[in-house]
Amino acid sequence: MEITCYRDSELLREPRLLAAPTYNLAKTLLSRNRDQCLFLPIRSMQYLAILDPIEIVFIDAARKNLIDIAWQNFHAHDRTALDEPVAYDAVYYFNGSQSQMPRLQVEFFKALQMLAKKQHPSGPGQVIKLAVQHA
Repeated sequence: MEITCYRDSELLREPRLLAAPTYNLAKTLLSRNRDQCLFLPIRSMQYLAILDPIEIVFIDAARKNLIDIAWQNFHAHDRTALDEPVAYDAVYYFNGSQSQMPRLQVEFFKALQMLAKKQHPSGPGQVIKLAVQHA
């Protein structure tokens, strides 16, 4: 799938923290994808998240190919443990986009979890006994 996205001028940039489970799951799902990017619908907000190795961009369905928000400059290398949050820059391209951030972080994680479940369905496991042959 290929989508061409456009950005308006940057209106605001602010430092933020992304929870470790969200960052770690995003990177894991992206690494499992054969393409260089991952398209993640956030249906509850009518957003599309596009993840690539450098940034995550969010597109509002009402504006089609215009980027509303971009998460950039992830500082995962500054963490001393995998359960620490990751600092990044949130870049806003539309007035009012900043008000979406609290909900966006929550819904983004939920969408990641839904995708992870689809890729690896969970269910009851069973232990299979292997026959051991003695020599």
